[in-house]
Amino acid sequence: MELLKVENLSKVYGTGEARVEALKKVSFSMQKGEFGAVVGASGSGKSTLLHCIGGLDEAGSGKVFISGRDLFAMGENERTIFRRQNIGFIFQAFHLIPELNVEQNMTFPLLLDYRKPDRERLEEMLEVLGLKDRRRHLPGQLSGGQQQRVAIGRALITHPALVLADEPTGNLDSKSSQDVMDLLYRASRHYQQTVLMITHNRDLTASADRVFRVTDGNFMELGGAEA
Repeated sequence: MELLKVENLSKVYGTGEARVEALKKVSFSMQKGEFGAVVGASGSGKSTLLHCIGGLDEAGSGKVFISGRDLFAMGENERTIFRRQNIGFIFQAFHLIPELNVEQNMTFPLLLDYRKPDRERLEEMLEVLGLKDRRRHLPGQLSGGQQQRVAIGRALITHPALVLADEPTGNLDSKSSQDVMDLLYRASRHYQQTVLMITHNRDLTASADRVFRVTDGNFMELGGAEA
């Protein structure tokens, strides 16, 4: 089942000599449960692509459909609610709330919608992410890899249809990076969520079903992880 569809997505920054085409008529689609990785040099347009797909940034032209819903046809408030309930974000910076413990940080998105956490699902996720014995710890008491696992749990707790990860291992050492990748892949498979991840490290695309490249705003599919 098609979960994400992007049609002729374009984005331009600046005017005149300062004009930059960050995205040039990008079109592709992803099925439910697929894991995709986007590679490319810094400044190639990778983050812009993710931000437009997630509705964090307005595209200049084109369309983004998530579960058949046109993201840019929604009003601002409607899009905010839709994004919160249907899209999970994982960033290079963990953005954890320092005063909240692991469990509280993970369940925070649910509280924004006045929803009670499903205790069984929370316990399962703490187990999958290897955080059961850290549930009462504050972010400052965790390693970088553990903090990123909390951020992954927070992104997955609402059971979003689409997970967007922007350089999720950028601040981690190589072992923690691979651990986080393995966890993200296993979690996506376990919960049948579509994941689109940006990375500059081709070694971290080994688990991906499909690999894409952005070069100067141009988007192309490289194929599977071995491409």
